[in-house]
Amino acid sequence: MGGASIWHWIVVGLVVLLLFGRGKISEMMGDVAKGIKAFKKGMAEDDTSEPAASPASDKGKVIEHKATPTAEVDAKASERKAG
Repeated sequence: MGGASIWHWIVVGLVVLLLFGRGKISEMMGDVAKGIKAFKKGMAEDDTSEPAASPASDKGKVIEHKATPTAEVDAKASERKAG
């Protein structure tokens, strides 16, 4: 009592077949399979793209700067000493 026996599941299966028909159920299962495949493909793409986008994988960044001429540096240094 209260539990679903095999006969209950057979009746439910027959009702589902009558309502949806054999073709609709196979179409739905095909759609479910396509969805699962797309999900797995998306997860695989995320796994492969993650390390490339990770900032920890960067070995270092190049900082470009404009070097000042030595004459200007020497002049500024002498001004600091004098001032």
